[in-house]
Order: sequence, then structure tokens, then C-alpha cells
Amino acid sequence: MIQQAKQQDALAAATLALLLWPNHTIEEFTEEMEKLLTEDSAAIFLAYDHDNAIGFAQCQLRTDYVEGTDSSPVGYLEGLFVKEGYRQQGYARQLVERCEQWAKEKGCLEFASDCEMHNEESLQVHLQLGFTEANRIICFTKKL
Repeated sequence: MIQQAKQQDALAAATLALLLWPNHTIEEFTEEMEKLLTEDSAAIFLAYDHDNAIGFAQCQLRTDYVEGTDSSPVGYLEGLFVKEGYRQQGYARQLVERCEQWAKEKGCLEFASDCEMHNEESLQVHLQLGFTEANRIICFTKKL
């Protein structure tokens, strides 16, 4: 079952986000999720096995330029995670479809995402979910 997260689901979403991005703290993610859940330009969807949250998708509206798109705003998949024991069962597809539906309801004509160049697993998941690769770039920074 897929449900759009509400304020009381912030900790469940944060716990899953920590599994995807372990270089943060549960406190940071809980605060971030609580903030996102108040914004009209963001949504979080949770996948459940009975009462157990087993996956999440975070999406937002982007009005800046999004690589490979022609319109604005663009629905953007910011994060997607399904616990290992629940993968290959359609949960990721259902989560992304709910994000896409949400973006359409917000007036978006396009939906986009990204992944790190070396993350082959994420690349394959994106392709299996119907995304097409728009570009590959390497970004540079320099301290001044």
C-alpha cells in the first residue's frame, strides 16, 4: 500500500531516508521531513507492508532548469528507497507513479531525476522505471 506522508509520518520517512543517505542523523532527517511535509511544492510517499513502512519516495517541484526538460515546473524525484527484502516487488514503481501523479496534479508536463555516474544500481532502476538518460556531466568546484 502506498500513502502520501503526513506530519505524523515524518519519523518513518526520516528512518528510511537515513538508510539511503547514511551520512546524516535521524534528527536532521526528521526535521527536514517535517519541513517538507508543510510545503505545497514537495511530497513524500511511503510504501507499507501492513503497518511497517518499507519504502519512500520524495518528490518536489523544480522551477530552475532541469537537464533534458522543456517546461517548468518539473516534477523531480529527489529520493527513492525500498528496503532490501522488499525490492523487485513493484514498490519502487508504485512510489514513482504516485510522485508522477502528484506532479501532474501540480501542473507538470515532465518528471525528472538524477543519480551519481558510478551508481549503476540506481541507473538501472531509473531505466526500468521508464526514465531516459538526458545527459552525463561531471561537476567541479573550487575553494576561493
